[in-house]
Amino acid sequence: MPKRAVVFILAGLCLASSLSAQRRDLTDPKTLALKYQDWLKLVTYHIKDVEREVFLTLKSDLDRDIFITNFWKIRDPTPATPENEYHEDLVKRFTEANRRFRSAREGWMTDRGRVYIALGPPLSTTRIEGSNDLWPIEIWSYNGDVSKKMPSHFQLAFFQRANAGEYKLYDPLSDGPFALMVNGRQYDQSDYETAFQDIFNWQPDVAAVALSIIPGDVPYNYTPTPDSAIMMANIMESPKVAVDDTYATHFLKYKGMVETEYLTNSIDSRVYAAILTDPVTGMAFCHFGMAPSKLSMDYYEPKDEYSANFQMDVSLRAGDKVVLQYAKEYPVTIPAERIADTENTGLAIEDSFPVVEGTFQLTVLLRNVVGKEFSVLERPLVVPPKAERPTLGSIITGYRAAETRVDAHAPFLVADRKISVEPESIFAADDRIVFLVQAFGVKDDLRRNGSVRVSVKGIKPSGASQKTLNLRLDSQPLRETMTFFPELAAAELSPDNYDVKISLLDAGGNVLSEKTTGFSLETKASKSHPGAVSKTTPSTGRFLFQYMRAYQYAQLDRVDLAEAAYKSAFGQNPGYLQKVPEYAGFLIRIGKNDEALELAETLRSDERFRYSYFLTKGMALYAKGRFAEAAETLAEGNRIYNSDITLLNALGESYFKIGRNQDALVVLNASIKLNPEQPAIKRMIEEIQRKK
Repeated sequence: MPKRAVVFILAGLCLASSLSAQRRDLTDPKTLALKYQDWLKLVTYHIKDVEREVFLTLKSDLDRDIFITNFWKIRDPTPATPENEYHEDLVKRFTEANRRFRSAREGWMTDRGRVYIALGPPLSTTRIEGSNDLWPIEIWSYNGDVSKKMPSHFQLAFFQRANAGEYKLYDPLSDGPFALMVNGRQYDQSDYETAFQDIFNWQPDVAAVALSIIPGDVPYNYTPTPDSAIMMANIMESPKVAVDDTYATHFLKYKGMVETEYLTNSIDSRVYAAILTDPVTGMAFCHFGMAPSKLSMDYYEPKDEYSANFQMDVSLRAGDKVVLQYAKEYPVTIPAERIADTENTGLAIEDSFPVVEGTFQLTVLLRNVVGKEFSVLERPLVVPPKAERPTLGSIITGYRAAETRVDAHAPFLVADRKISVEPESIFAADDRIVFLVQAFGVKDDLRRNGSVRVSVKGIKPSGASQKTLNLRLDSQPLRETMTFFPELAAAELSPDNYDVKISLLDAGGNVLSEKTTGFSLETKASKSHPGAVSKTTPSTGRFLFQYMRAYQYAQLDRVDLAEAAYKSAFGQNPGYLQKVPEYAGFLIRIGKNDEALELAETLRSDERFRYSYFLTKGMALYAKGRFAEAAETLAEGNRIYNSDITLLNALGESYFKIGRNQDALVVLNASIKLNPEQPAIKRMIEEIQRKK
């Protein structure tokens, strides 16, 4: 049996999602079971707003339990071990805060409890007993993480006003040094210098934090500035800074689409997507890739190899309407001798599909069956109409463009060259940096005299590298879509961040169209790039792309374009019967029932499509009002498969129309049993019963 052997951790990025709709429907925490109320108390100072909002929208305890498991997992500093040190430490902090700082309120609710839970125990504590001059004060010292916008060292003061009650967290700006002094109200409230000098004379340790949380930092004119308040806010937010909360929004959005065991393993992926036009067919394609930041694989000892299985679900939406959906599976097998390379580079799962002109939202769910991990790609897509004037498309940046003579379609394969995409556009000295850009609407005179210019420039204030490449348009034959792959050696540039500008120029050097992008060049000599896993479609399968376009046009109610695409796809391969029911269904929808009947006959002699034949023919007859023939035909289909609501409803109404009321009731009640939410069918049943 296979055993879990490898978990690869790679750098990754992820996307965020909107929660505006859910925010309007939050559950009151007090209505939750006690254990969930206690959990919210425990994580109060560590949970991000979006996580809390998602948790409060969940409707079942099962979902809440799964969410909590995910909450701890995403914060586990050592996920490969059974212990979760983060969880254990937070429980200790919470328990200790309640023990040490309880007053009229529970300890976790007090200022000292809040800081203790958020930051942990201080490096040192200085206690100043109350006197005739100062209230009781505690000063806690910490070292901060500057990557989280915290000071490298700071001190927080807590004071007990009037020697009673809770210790309050001191804010130099809003409280001011006068709040620390027993007789502070007797001072001129604008005379910070005098107050500071008096405190210094009484207790130098208190004076060190009276004007700033940075010890010894005395602001201009002894007047506290907003800097302390800003630093204080950053300090209290620090437990949340490094947490990627996209798992929470993914949990809410995809818990109905992704199996439960996957929801606790939402992982980042480096994602990329672009619209490219196929010069041969003229179709626009969405090309995309996902490189998971974590890759689990099984080891199969008899063959000494590792394997994973990726399942991909793709959907394309225009507003609330789904215009395309499909699923693919990508089994991956890697010999043991290559596993170290895969560990170093990672894998990117790539795919592409044709997309019609319009504005869409792309969503891709990628699941790795091994490890039960899933990640998400979400991108807005804009596919412009055919260019009427010379223009450039978007730019893709990669590290290699290899010639490919295979007569097939593949992701990021254009004009016989496949670009290997660098997801983060980060390169090293030994890389080739390749750009893919397409030009549209080029006429012959522009092709003979125009060019594409690539300008690369570093952003250093001085001494930045720059490079310019010029490509003549007449280096290629004239096409509606011309594709260029300018490239340069990274070694010719110094490490920096670079701006890239690609321009389409006429004979006079005038800019007709321009696109920009960027990349980073690291100081190290080499960098690993993910290896691509994809599938190809042979040229003989291009008719399937027309069917996909036809379906999109149909979903968008662009009937003429849909009909033309269906006709083209069927004409290219009339023997491919799998799509005939879809095509015929479209014809019925637009009222071309005779054409649908003719098309249905292509299915008649193939046993694989016997049910589809009766359904398609029966629905066309039903639409034409030939109810007796429709009933006979649909009944044949129902004998093969009796759980199709569409067929049952059409058959039931056909029976009703020809007076076979009892048969109609049997069929329509069977439909209601499959789906009770059919008010129109219920009304028809009531009408039939009245007539009986």
